[in-house]
Order: sequence, then C-alpha cells, then structure tokens
Amino acid sequence: MKAAVYYQNGGPEVLKYEDVPDPVCHPKGVVIRVEAVSIEGGDTLNRWHGALASKPHVVGYQAGGEIVEVGAEVTDLKVGQKVTTVFGAGSHAALRALPARNAWPVPKGFDIKLASAIPVPFGTADDCLFEFGHLKRGEPVLVQAGASGGGAAGIPRAKRAGASVIATASSDARLERLKPLGMDHGINYRTDNVEKSVMKLTDKKGVDLVVDPVGGATLQSSLLSLAYRGRVSMVGAAGREPMTIDVSSLMAGNRSLTGVFLGAEIGTDRAHNMIQRLVEEAARGEFKVVIDRTYPLAEASAAHAYIESRQAVGRVLLIP
Repeated sequence: MKAAVYYQNGGPEVLKYEDVPDPVCHPKGVVIRVEAVSIEGGDTLNRWHGALASKPHVVGYQAGGEIVEVGAEVTDLKVGQKVTTVFGAGSHAALRALPARNAWPVPKGFDIKLASAIPVPFGTADDCLFEFGHLKRGEPVLVQAGASGGGAAGIPRAKRAGASVIATASSDARLERLKPLGMDHGINYRTDNVEKSVMKLTDKKGVDLVVDPVGGATLQSSLLSLAYRGRVSMVGAAGREPMTIDVSSLMAGNRSLTGVFLGAEIGTDRAHNMIQRLVEEAARGEFKVVIDRTYPLAEASAAHAYIESRQAVGRVLLIP
C-alpha cells in the first residue's frame, strides 16, 4: 500500500510517499480502506519529536474509511461498514489496522470526510467544556486558538449549550470565519492584549471558562482572563513554548486549572459512547464540522506545512 512515512523526526520535509507492506488484521481488530485522514495537532508534534514505533514510521491518529477485513473475534462490525477511527499511529496510509474498539460506525449517508474529523477534536472539546469544564448555560467562555481544529470544534459546542463565546485568532480574517460557527466576540491576539480585551467585553468580570490548547505564554493570558471561580481546561501545548506560568491568581479568586487529555479515557465506555453520540449528532446536522482544505496523501508534507503556517480554520484532510 501507499503511505506517507518518515525515517527520522523533523519538519514537514521528512515526510515521504512510499510503498509499505499492507497491515495485518488482529483477531480483535479491523482493517479499513482509508478514505480521509484528519491531521491532528498530535500528528505534527509526533513528527517533530515523537518515538518512531517502526522504520519507516506511519504517523497519524485519526482517519475514516470502509472496513475491508474483520478479525475473527469481532462481532459488532462488518466488512463494508463505514467507520471513523482513532489509534496511536498509522492514519497516513491507504490501509489501516486497529482494534475494533477504536472504530465508530458512521450513519449511512453521512460524508466520511466530515466523520473522519470528529473523534479527537470534538471529543476533546466536549470534555473541555462539559466533563471537566462544567459549563453552564449563559456563562461566558473564552476559546483560545479559535481557528484551530479544536477551537472550531469548541465554538459551536459552547454556543449550542447557551454560552456567550469569545475566541482568539491570529488575524481579523480568521476571526471573520469563526462568526458563522457561533463566536460572539473575536480577539486578534497579534494586535490586542487578550486579558484586557476579555475584561472589557465582560465588564471587568472575566470569563467562567477558558479552553486553552496552546499553553506557554497563552496559558498565562487564560488564567488572567478568569472570573471569580473561573476554570481553565488546558488541552495541549500547540504553541510549543515552555509551560512557565504564575498560578498565584488561581488561589486569590478560587479558580481552577484542569489538564484534559482525551487519550487517557478514550478506551472507557464514557468516552466511547460520547464520541459515538457526537458522530450521530453531526450526521443529523446538529453542529458543523469545518474542513479548511484537502490534500492528496502524496502531498502530506505540504499539508503538514500548511497546518504549521497557522492559516487553516478547522481541519486539514489527506485523501489517499
């Protein structure tokens, strides 16, 4: 099969398009013919400095496609069924083998490209807002990096729950593209001070919840944007900056900072059922999945470079 692989860590240029052996189906697993790869932030981080499970290494968490082989011990999935999948590696390929537990059936008629982009970003957003963020109707929410895949997932989820949504992005043009998703107010973090802007927008009260996938210096602005008893759901380090922050403001305002990692619970019934619910809600049109751009799998290097240029709004897909 064809795959986007690399032999050493580095920038997007390490990705090469090559032939590699077809994957083998485990008795408790499935093999899918990949129809769309949703490139995740963790994919680019792993390419930079993650461990290579094999050489050549096929990176990638998330992909959707059609089941072409089912393991002997699998009873709840069948050949020909469309699924969206998450696993530790292997998405950037024409075929993918993974445990059956890591595949979620896609309702008939729902675009597999959209389904491929749901589990990690929307599951993470749901956890940040509700499971760990305890969002209540009417609360103001700040979504940092609102134009990222996770941000574009979090904004409509928060708005649908009745929140007032503030989002940050790197340009006014990117902020404009977030308005249809439910953003009420936008902050250009390149030209405006985030915490001062938040306080102005909230009559100096601050927000009740911040979703922060960036970390580094951005996390400090998240903490300083909180209202009394406000919460921060920290969900990543996309900024690739040191996590050096002053947490003294937490104690003074009875505020909290919670780390969120969907991968730690993705094998649980709670998370598995939550992702299946999100896939079905999207299929019914209850929220929008934003795809910024698609690339052929052969152009994985260009796709990774585009993501790292911070121009995208929503997800970038690879199509084998």
